[in-house]
Amino acid sequence: MNQPNPSFGQSDAVSLRDEDASSKVLHDAVMGLWEVVNSLTRLRRSSRQNYRVTIFGSARLAEGTPAYEGVKDLATQLTRLGCDIISGGGPGLMKAANEGASAAAPEALQRSVGIRVDLPFEQEINSFVGQAYAHGTFFSRLHHFMLVSDAFIVVPGGIGSLLELSLAWQLLQVRRLYNVPLIVVGKMWGELVDWGRRNMLQEGSELASEVDFEIPRCVSSVEEAVKLIEESRNAWLAEQDKP
Repeated sequence: MNQPNPSFGQSDAVSLRDEDASSKVLHDAVMGLWEVVNSLTRLRRSSRQNYRVTIFGSARLAEGTPAYEGVKDLATQLTRLGCDIISGGGPGLMKAANEGASAAAPEALQRSVGIRVDLPFEQEINSFVGQAYAHGTFFSRLHHFMLVSDAFIVVPGGIGSLLELSLAWQLLQVRRLYNVPLIVVGKMWGELVDWGRRNMLQEGSELASEVDFEIPRCVSSVEEAVKLIEESRNAWLAEQDKP
């Protein structure tokens, strides 16, 4: 009967008392996991039934406000057009997006999607979400949005919406996302783009390129946003039909 070799594995064992060596093992293991994640996220379905639009917006604007009713109308029109609607799954304008989607397609609740993050002060996922995902970190949640969206619409929002807008904008700038419309609705986002142009395109000390500021499509109405999505969805459908 073979006896266990007491020296097996001891040559490369790392004591937890050696903090530097333990930290290196942890670092190397995490980096290895990221390589696996990065490889897996390169995979894409060759075809899908519906075009997916993510709507980013404030959790603070309640039902009955003009912004809430506008976002609900936006999501309703896009769902009738043939889009799935994705939101952050929470209250406010996220709820408005999911409510609009479920109103247009009550028989297909899975077309109203919520991707939420666990927070100690965050309310539960809103009641109009038919397909829910939960993340423990903002990082993985943002990555999820970027992977599953065919278009982004940013409506009035705060710091969280600004973070989401900035990530999508930056990934489009460096071509990590392709042919994904980034549509910003309302005066506040138009002013942000104008601010960027004024401060980042100063002659002799440019911090960006003029083309970078053509990435966000600034609109002032639901109708303009729907028209841009319809154009993009038609191009997407043409690609889907190719053998």
